[in-house]
Amino acid sequence: MSASPRALARLAAGPALAAALVLGSAAAASAHVRVVPETTAAGGWTVLTFRVPNESPTSATTRVTVDLPTDTPLTSVSTQPVPGWSATVERGALPEPVEVDGTTLTQAPLHVTWTADGAGIGDGEFQQFAISVGPLPAAGTELVLPAHQEYADGEVVDWDQVAEGDEEPDSPAPTFTTTEAAADGHGHGTADASGDGSEDAGAGDEVGAGDAGSGSSTDDAGALPVVLGGLGLAAGVGALVVAVLAWRRAGAR
Repeated sequence: MSASPRALARLAAGPALAAALVLGSAAAASAHVRVVPETTAAGGWTVLTFRVPNESPTSATTRVTVDLPTDTPLTSVSTQPVPGWSATVERGALPEPVEVDGTTLTQAPLHVTWTADGAGIGDGEFQQFAISVGPLPAAGTELVLPAHQEYADGEVVDWDQVAEGDEEPDSPAPTFTTTEAAADGHGHGTADASGDGSEDAGAGDEVGAGDAGSGSSTDDAGALPVVLGGLGLAAGVGALVVAVLAWRRAGAR
């Protein structure tokens, strides 16, 4: 028994509606402030990029504030210029003293704020704000960086909820977890407290010296493919000769 056009339309509408709900919920879940670290190696320096989409169809985002951790403070924070925006780093007293690399800290950078000098982030737009920070705390430390998004109409959206389990909260805070430093003890982009990268230069010198001392083993390893290639060529020529002789015998017959 054939189905009527109306019944077929209902059957088609069901999957289409389900797909629309899935796509809509996925878009809503992704439309929040995120942080993208350049590297996460413990003890290293990194660039943190905050991606801020505008979620209001009627009002522009005009200010973004990120709260920096106080239990594992980042002793150095610098901002990257963004056209049309002014950035400030606020330093202040920590809730309680924290020891970092043998030094007791009572003050540290607490907040970074970007304020629009013009129109801000409009409907259907996003902006990226980057800061250079370091050194990162021990491997396995989760850094929670709550963000506060202010709109021209006075609305403030706080992205400050921390996930419990696998379910993402409605307003998740930007987070990332530090990882182990490189085997040589230096994370990508690491430097000493002065930030001049002198330790990295020393590490590079050591690597160069090691390479010079291992030249003979490198030459031996490089010769092996040449020998194998010559043997393969000889085998190919032998096979060609055999084939030609077989062809001639067949022609003689």
